[in-house]
Amino acid sequence: MIKSLRTLALVAAVALATASAWATYPAGYYKTLTGKSNGDLKTAIYNLCKNFTHVSSYSALPQYFFHTDVYPNSNRWWDMYSDIPLYGPSFQGLNREHSFPKSWWGGSTTVGAYVDLNHLYPSEMRANTAKSNYPLGTVDTSVKVDFDNGITKVGYPVNGQGGGAKYVFEPADEYKGDFARTYFYMVTTYQDLTWKYTFMVNQNLYPTLNNWSVELLLKWHRQDPVSEKELNRNDVVYGYQNNRNPFIDYPVLAEYLWGNKKGQAFNPDTPDVPTGKPDLFTPTQDMDLDFGQVALGKSVTAQLLFRGEYLTQPVIARIYRDSENKGFFTMPDGAVSATIPANYINTDNGYWLTLTYTPTSLGQHTARVLINGGGVSGSRGIELRGECLPVPELGACTATAASDVTDDSYVANWTYPASDVVDYWVITRTKYVGGQATTEEIEAEGPGYTITGFGESDYETYSVQSQRLGYRSPMSNTVQVQRSGVTDITVEAALAVYTYEGGLRFITSATHTNAVIMDTMGRTVTVVPVVESNTEIALPAGIYMVVTDQQRRPVKVIVR
Repeated sequence: MIKSLRTLALVAAVALATASAWATYPAGYYKTLTGKSNGDLKTAIYNLCKNFTHVSSYSALPQYFFHTDVYPNSNRWWDMYSDIPLYGPSFQGLNREHSFPKSWWGGSTTVGAYVDLNHLYPSEMRANTAKSNYPLGTVDTSVKVDFDNGITKVGYPVNGQGGGAKYVFEPADEYKGDFARTYFYMVTTYQDLTWKYTFMVNQNLYPTLNNWSVELLLKWHRQDPVSEKELNRNDVVYGYQNNRNPFIDYPVLAEYLWGNKKGQAFNPDTPDVPTGKPDLFTPTQDMDLDFGQVALGKSVTAQLLFRGEYLTQPVIARIYRDSENKGFFTMPDGAVSATIPANYINTDNGYWLTLTYTPTSLGQHTARVLINGGGVSGSRGIELRGECLPVPELGACTATAASDVTDDSYVANWTYPASDVVDYWVITRTKYVGGQATTEEIEAEGPGYTITGFGESDYETYSVQSQRLGYRSPMSNTVQVQRSGVTDITVEAALAVYTYEGGLRFITSATHTNAVIMDTMGRTVTVVPVVESNTEIALPAGIYMVVTDQQRRPVKVIVR
């Protein structure tokens, strides 16, 4: 099915020694890579790609996907994870998928990778859940296939792959090169990140990819060459972000960094580059700077990257505003125009101009920025877009029993009011080890999120909130997950016991009664008739077990 769709939708994929003739970027865009090799070349690509105009917000991603990931002349989503026909602009049934798992860098939402369209794709929900944060790899179908929808396959890896992960994710042959080039981009553009999971990467600037990953990704890269889909998408993303995936424009780059051209100096083909001629690489003509959706009374900012070479005069950016949108879009200090010195823009890192959207009425709003000067002939226009919505009213989620509990993972589940529109959910995960509790927040696309690292805890609890436009719902009830593989019933009065020198402190969402504190021999040390949150009990150093009428499974604590 996927073969026929792709054939009907596009010109067939072509093997390209270089794709630069297909792509649309300024002639001097890749000049900083000239003469570089190995780690120096990788760092030059990093410096070129790391600065980009971030999309407005994670919640706005479906708006971008509708331009980057639909079949030509169709509203059907182009989903590289399944073959289920889903149609836009509705995003129902889909997730915003970090193809390079966000948990690998620790899940931080403040790094550019979190909203980088070069590795974000729409994915059908079940396939996304099955993929989890597993590395790419070849599934050993003779051993175990955990999930297979005809496009996405998840299961045990063949020998030598996986990097220690239980499973690997294998895409369809049609998309293996797409994912390989995405991963080349990610380990280069974010080579400075510290990796929490190292299934496919090492903690270094070069080569970053480990040996088995290099072998796999180069194989997929060569077998599934750059397609017209990738080239078109790269151009559209460039129009939004002002950066590109060089491994799509120049597929041979992968060979210079990890393959059969290692050690050789790379020289991009840049014909007709008049030395010394002023050129403004970014922003591009008719680029959309989309601020996404914002709640009434809030503001949101976005940045526009100005980067060029040989500019001789300042560049002037001015907002055109009609009476309806007057004052909604502004530049720094509330101004309607900005003058940017040429020497700021001529640097490799360019200059970032911050714009702010502060709507005072509901609805969709637009404005336009006109850019000229710099010694470049003519002008170019940039479209500004934003939508103002009422402040959301979110109902509480209901956390339900965990499923698929293993020695090292489980699936957190929940429901939420059907009428709520949700950007994403926040799981509050608490890990209990030796009576000590540590809490972290995890952002999830939807109910049914796989939590890993369970093997590090004695037991865990989780609760859930939905999030929309920066607002969160009330906290849900709490679910406890035990090592035995049996998940406790949902508890409204979960008990946490924190220790300090000379005693312990109870933390609970409701009153507990008859708290019995026992030593390791099972002898009662003391009984506390009523326990409220922050109740403290002085105890000598030792190991204790705590139960209450509401918490019958013992909680182990160590008092120092």
